[in-house]
Amino acid sequence: MSPTARALLTLEVLQNRPGVTAGELARRLGVTERATRRHIAILREAGIPVVSTRGPHGGYTLGRGAALAPVVFTETEALSLVMAVIDSHPSAASATGVDGEADAVGSALDKVVRALPRAAGREAAALREHACATPDRYPSRPDPATTSALVAASAGGRQVRITYASESGSTWEDVTDPWAVVVRHTRWYLLCRSHRADAVRTYRIDRIRDVVDLEETFTPPADLDPVASLEEHLGIGWEFETRVVFEVPLKEAQRWVHPAMGALERHTDGCVLVGSTSNPTMYAREWLARIPLPLRVEGGVELVDTMRSVAAQLQAAVGPTT
Repeated sequence: MSPTARALLTLEVLQNRPGVTAGELARRLGVTERATRRHIAILREAGIPVVSTRGPHGGYTLGRGAALAPVVFTETEALSLVMAVIDSHPSAASATGVDGEADAVGSALDKVVRALPRAAGREAAALREHACATPDRYPSRPDPATTSALVAASAGGRQVRITYASESGSTWEDVTDPWAVVVRHTRWYLLCRSHRADAVRTYRIDRIRDVVDLEETFTPPADLDPVASLEEHLGIGWEFETRVVFEVPLKEAQRWVHPAMGALERHTDGCVLVGSTSNPTMYAREWLARIPLPLRVEGGVELVDTMRSVAAQLQAAVGPTT
């Protein structure tokens, strides 16, 4: 094995085992510890920061540099990465054209594919070129800087003041305890304690217009389950109230009602769905209209009016019977 090949293998070991000792490296490479130190020196001369720590618990670790150190992928890993990117970001499927040039994800994927070894790179490029992805009809990509700021505040236990724009067009500010950032069905949410509402709230991150760090700190609930809590609170706290009675048993309605619509409870006529929404039109047309169950919309006023409009439109589409 050439010195260059051993230097690259040294880099791979450092990536996989931070803190590896000179003795462990020597055994892995099949050389002496003196030769191992030469390979470390080669990496440093190439601009790859390798940090060494002395003592019984010391060893070699890759430091942080201005550029991403070379990453070695297997063919399966490379293809899985390309598939995951295309699945979550359809515009990245195109390696050419306006979308591919302007989209940050597409540009990043270009660099990954170019950096792959020849065999894996060829397969990844072919997959990207010939696999088609259906465009997202309702894209909701959050701003990376906003998302990063919220994650940092959550990790550091710091409160933030956000500016939020709802789907109905209203805008407000809220001081929050950012408990967690949760991804659900490709949408990114902030699960938080809202000081404005003095309650748990879920905010879509793509609608957060500004994030300001505050000095105050917070402690999240000890038993917090971010995913379960998000599901529980998705349909709570929006501008327009909703109340829908289903004339079927609770268990049957649960098959069709997802958590973002509100909470299902038992009712004398079957069960009742109580929640809220910022968009009565979407709630009526895209959620309620697709449910093949007998139902009755009792509130709020905005949802009742929207449902009347939807019903009239559907009735007009059928026309008079003969």
